[in-house]
Amino acid sequence: MSHRDTTTVTQAGTVPPGSPLSQHRSTASARVEAGPVKQRDAFFDNAKYLTIVLVAAGHTWEPLRDGSRAAGALYMLVYAFHMPAFIIISGYFSRSFDASPERIKRLVTQLVVPYVVFETAYTLYTRWTDQSPDRPISLLDPLYLTWFLAALFIWRLTTPLWRTVRWPLPLALLVAALATLAPIGDDLALQRTLQFLPYFVLGLCLKPEHFRMVRRRRVRLLAIPVFAGGLAMAYWAVPRMTAGWFFHDDSAVELGAPGWYGPVMALALFGCSLLLVACFLAWIPGRRTWFTALGAGTLYGYLLHGFVAQGAKFWGWYGPAWVHRPLGEIIVTAVAVTVVTVLCTPPVRRVFRFVVEPGTEWAFRRTAATQPSGVRGEPRSAGGR
Repeated sequence: MSHRDTTTVTQAGTVPPGSPLSQHRSTASARVEAGPVKQRDAFFDNAKYLTIVLVAAGHTWEPLRDGSRAAGALYMLVYAFHMPAFIIISGYFSRSFDASPERIKRLVTQLVVPYVVFETAYTLYTRWTDQSPDRPISLLDPLYLTWFLAALFIWRLTTPLWRTVRWPLPLALLVAALATLAPIGDDLALQRTLQFLPYFVLGLCLKPEHFRMVRRRRVRLLAIPVFAGGLAMAYWAVPRMTAGWFFHDDSAVELGAPGWYGPVMALALFGCSLLLVACFLAWIPGRRTWFTALGAGTLYGYLLHGFVAQGAKFWGWYGPAWVHRPLGEIIVTAVAVTVVTVLCTPPVRRVFRFVVEPGTEWAFRRTAATQPSGVRGEPRSAGGR
């Protein structure tokens, strides 16, 4: 058939079956029936990537704090808001969790299985790096980075409760304040889970317009003096305050303070962290950038970079004197940023997907939601979004 004949048939509204145009229309029709494809929000992917970069930088600065007050100040400032920001975003994307069978399956696949795998891997790795061959493998005592998986599992399970009560955030703040009064123990990082709880609950309460508010030009400009003041305050506090308050994994008594300090510090740090998180989010670009796609792989960067951070201490990378000078600190930070960036890339994610996002469909019964249908649904993306 000539080009002219094809044009005539198309204009007449009749397309020969099996032709490329017919196949195109069939595909387009299927897409219409399936509904619009859900697009990832570049703002949140950018925020997740930049947050995970700060996590890696913070772990890099930890061995540098003793000999450098500036490194200690940066460390304290970053720890005041980087995990709160990550947890708030996690809470925001947990709003739809309803404890349905399909959601529970995702919870097990995305959090429980990786927790078991990486808790075991980090324990075996630590036996080697710390020269402690007798260290037991305990799934009740999260090691290093795995505490976040255990905490997120608990937070998401309680999401229906926080979506039901009348004053969720004040109640969560009360729980966090009470958790600082006495040691709770290391089981499932419960102390840290309870003290970080308000940030997750706040994320559940937020709406898109709240994020638009902090991205206004006025807030962006105000963020500059706020961060400058925060850094100055951190520099002042380095010799006067333990950074342990920002880890949220100890009670006030364990940090050498009277018990009543705990609730006061919990509320004060929440306000301080919330202000810094707002300033941090104000400068997150909302457009697609070269690192936007890496935001989908932040869980990979988070879980894998710990092996490099732990190994750096074991291999003596912090031993040379030049590392503890300003130029050395900058180089070490650049290396950490590069490493965590590479770990978020698609090739690394393909290699480690079997442990970070394992396929566990074989372990569950099929429900109505998982029965095959005529139209393929949206593929699952990293991070449960």
